[in-house]
Amino acid sequence: MPAESNHDTSQRIAKVIAAAGVCSRRAAEKLIEEGRVFVNGALVETPAFKVTKKDEIVVDGQALSQKKDVCLWIYHKPVGLLVTHDDPQGRPTVFQHLPEDMGRVISVGRLDLNSEGLLLLTNDGALARKLEHPKTKLPRVYRVRVFGEVNLDRLKQIEKGTKVNGVSYQPVKMNLKEVQKNRKNNWIQMTLHEGKNREIRKLMAFAGLQVSRLIRLEYGPFKLGKLKPEEISEVSLEKTVGFL
Repeated sequence: MPAESNHDTSQRIAKVIAAAGVCSRRAAEKLIEEGRVFVNGALVETPAFKVTKKDEIVVDGQALSQKKDVCLWIYHKPVGLLVTHDDPQGRPTVFQHLPEDMGRVISVGRLDLNSEGLLLLTNDGALARKLEHPKTKLPRVYRVRVFGEVNLDRLKQIEKGTKVNGVSYQPVKMNLKEVQKNRKNNWIQMTLHEGKNREIRKLMAFAGLQVSRLIRLEYGPFKLGKLKPEEISEVSLEKTVGFL
């Protein structure tokens, strides 16, 4: 087995393989367990093995390039696609509908099956984690259609920040001037900064409203604009770096 490097810049090999866009980190660990990964000509036996940029990594007989151009795309996710690489139930996913020449990409956060709109995609795990981390405080803007009796007191409570079923939610900016009590269907524009699991649907349920349509329009400096469902647009990384 190759000697493990103690250099400060060393990283676990499974992480390096995933960062190169070959597969997920978990899948990379499986490749190692199956004896399909070599470093400097020697078999790697553990996912904990560390490498540096000087090491030659071979996966399934193909040399791995540790250098890649970091890319970021805006994708208009339609309703009916899951944001996952593998669904046990065999349902269609976003990644099955992307051009093959994009290579392996990951999403920045998620949109659930029945949500639509702006989804950021990147080939760099570190960039994805930075863009979705709560400390970055990137605003997410949504256009939400709700059905039911409007409870303005509950909506104002959500604006200030509230707790629902033991979960605390930060303040949510809403355009309540557009909401009419005597109308069953209302559109509400909402701006969030943390994006917890099914946050909007849970908050609207707390207000006695059912979400019938949920569209993400913006994520930080990135806007959906006129992109049609399933259309993709590559964005400038300079814009990203400048914002972060």
